[in-house]
Amino acid sequence: MLLARQVSMSWRAHAIRSHWAVENELHWSLDVSFREDDCRVRKDEGPANLACLCRVALSQLKAETSLKVGIKTKRSRAGWDETYMEKVPNMDGRAI
Repeated sequence: MLLARQVSMSWRAHAIRSHWAVENELHWSLDVSFREDDCRVRKDEGPANLACLCRVALSQLKAETSLKVGIKTKRSRAGWDETYMEKVPNMDGRAI
């Protein structure tokens, strides 16, 4: 059993940074692409439902590889261009 005293400070710092790197990558993507931090949805299950939909949309946009741009640009393009939106895979992995 590892005691807290036996674990070096640098190992602890590395473990904490690794955890937050994963956490920050997901939340940063959602905030930049969907402006999640600016969202005003606060009532009942709304925030959880919206977060789930944003994560699904993020996954679908990441899966679309024909356009070599960022997620924010892909999201905007899908909103304006139906031809491009049809290239974005749905939940089955097939194009819409």
